[in-house]
Order: sequence, then C-alpha cells, then structure tokens
Amino acid sequence: MIADDAVLMDLLKTMEASALPDALLTSGAIYNMVWNVLTGRPKHFGVRDADVAYFDGSDLSFAAEDRVIRHVEARFAGSPISVQLRNQARVHLWFPQKFGIDYPQLRSSAEMLRYFTTNAYAVGARLKTGKIQILAPFGLDDLFSFRLRPNTVLPNRQTHDEKGKRAMACWPELQFEQWPL
Repeated sequence: MIADDAVLMDLLKTMEASALPDALLTSGAIYNMVWNVLTGRPKHFGVRDADVAYFDGSDLSFAAEDRVIRHVEARFAGSPISVQLRNQARVHLWFPQKFGIDYPQLRSSAEMLRYFTTNAYAVGARLKTGKIQILAPFGLDDLFSFRLRPNTVLPNRQTHDEKGKRAMACWPELQFEQWPL
C-alpha cells in the first residue's frame, strides 16, 4: 500500500536523500492510509501530518534539533501532507513536561514505537537500499483488523482515549478497546 502511494513514497525518498540518521516515517500517515485503502476512502483522508522521526544523540539541545528541522523542512515543502520532524534522542527531555509522565531515554527511532499508546499506531517505514522496510513491534494484525488496543507500557490512558475518539469519528469501522482498570 505504501509503494502505491506517491505522496508517502516521495516522503520516504526525501527522508533517504536527506540522510537523516535513523529516519522513520511513523503514525497517522501510515495507519490512516491503510484504513482508507481498506475502506475505499481517499488515501489521505484524516491524515493530519506525517511524523518523521530521526535519532541523533550527539547533541540533545533544542537548538540542534531546530537546526535539523529548518535544514530539512525545505526538502519536504512540496508535500501535500505537512511533515513534523522530531529527534527521538530528545523525547525523554520534553515528554514529562508535556504529558506529565516519565519517558525512557531511547536508543533508536524504532524503539519509540514500543511506547505508542495504541498498538495499531505503532508502525513505521523507511527506505533501506531502495526497498521499503516496515517496523511494527506489535505486528500488523491490530492495524488490519481495525482494532485500537491500548499499549499500557506507559500510563497514557488520556492520549489513547483522545486519539481513539478522533479516529472513530473518521473510521467508524474501528473497534476501540478501553484502557484496562
């Protein structure tokens, strides 16, 4: 499905050409597109943006991340989907302040997928020697089964509930599983 989506392929090619370290396209740009294809909706219906993660632990300052964002954003400027670029090496620094819970210091972009609030959302893609590589630590069954099952590794029920509510408004086919008590 990704290979048949010219917009996502352009994003992946731009990521590869930009030589971002450990770059990964994640989240809604992928799982929304899958649900759209499976339900016959336009490919990018409900896609707010494309999350592009990279991992660079050499400088954890906001200034360093901002320099990378400004340097690379011009390359993504022509995309019909806006791109949100973030250094995953820094997430543990700002996540507690934004969400009120601790977040582990990551060792790679792929590792962040293990902390997504919903298993179906934990999918990423990148080009590796010209071929699409899919990363999905919980597998793809929830995604293709339209199941929003919580990932309780972090106590992030509110985000699971909020994102689930939004997703179900766009894709009523989804099955939402409540956060366990």
